[in-house]
Amino acid sequence: MFKEISARDIKENLISAIADEWMLITAGDESGYNMMTASWGFAGEMWGNDCVMAVVRPQRYTLEFLNKHDTFTLSFYGDNKAIHKVCGSKSGRDVDKTAETGLNPIFTDGTTYFEEARLVVVCKKQYVQPMGEEFFIDKEPLRWYNEKDYHYMIIGKIEKVLVK
Repeated sequence: MFKEISARDIKENLISAIADEWMLITAGDESGYNMMTASWGFAGEMWGNDCVMAVVRPQRYTLEFLNKHDTFTLSFYGDNKAIHKVCGSKSGRDVDKTAETGLNPIFTDGTTYFEEARLVVVCKKQYVQPMGEEFFIDKEPLRWYNEKDYHYMIIGKIEKVLVK
C-alpha cells in the first residue's frame, strides 16, 4: 500500500502540508506510543542530510516518547481534520487516541505510523533543544508563549518517506 520514495522526490509543498493540512507527530513503539497534532515545523537540509524540525511544547505527552526513542514519524491525512480534533485537543495520558480516531498503527523502524496516512516521514533524532526567551531576537513571537512553555525543537534526519 505504501511506496518508499526519496525525501527529495516529495512533489508537494511541505510548508502548505504542515500549515494547512496539519500532521501527526508520533513517537514510541509496540510497548507504548503517542501522537499529537502539529501545524508548525519545517523541512530542509541540515548537516548534509534531508531533515525536518518538529516543535513540541514541554507539557505534551508525546514529548516523553520523543525523549525515550531515537525515531519518530510525521504523518499526513489529507483533509481529515477529525483525526486532528482528537489528537490536537486530548492527551494520551487520559484517552486512547488510537481507539477514538480509529487509526491503525504500523510498527516499524523503532517507531509508529498509521495505515490511514497518505504521506509518512520517518525520522531519526539528531538534535533536541528547548527554546528560550533570551534567544528571541524578534520579541513578537513571544505572544505565543503566555505560559512561558517554549517549544522543544527536534531536528530529525529523514530516514524514509512513504507515500500511497
